Amino acid sequence: MKNLAYLQGGVAAVSRFVVGLAFFVLIAVVTLQIVTRTFGLPSPVWTEELSRYLLLYLTAFGIGLSLMTGELVNVDLVQEIVPPRAAWWMRLVAALCTAGLGLVMIWPAWKFTRIGAFQQSPSLRWPMDIIHASVLVLSVLLFLFALLRVIGMIAGTDDGRPHLAEEE
Repeated sequence: MKNLAYLQGGVAAVSRFVVGLAFFVLIAVVTLQIVTRTFGLPSPVWTEELSRYLLLYLTAFGIGLSLMTGELVNVDLVQEIVPPRAAWWMRLVAALCTAGLGLVMIWPAWKFTRIGAFQQSPSLRWPMDIIHASVLVLSVLLFLFALLRVIGMIAGTDDGRPHLAEEE
């Protein structure tokens, strides 16, 4: 089960790095937009488009982290009033459903990504499959993080509760 913790920690570390990198680039792009518009300079057209694409990838790589920290969607009010064992089962069923959702989304996301190979983004002229792949990344990471939570809960290394940043 130590390998499970290493896998989960590794995937979380890569996700954090990519989210941080995308956020840094987003800050730089938006700053460029603000500076050029403030001083009456022509703002590059591609900045608007790149901002949207960066937000897509921020969401895609942040989805699993949000699941692990309980910031995705978490209805813990009910879990607080039921016995601890029932709350554990509720968290397990929720993690199973989330993993199922991620798994079901992978094939349509792959098809959506393949469609993008025939298109280009308007101003950056990037193949749209690079952009559409954000939905595939989101689906795979949602499935992976939820599956790791399910395995951890069954193995007894994870109680299914949100992991706070200080604990990691």
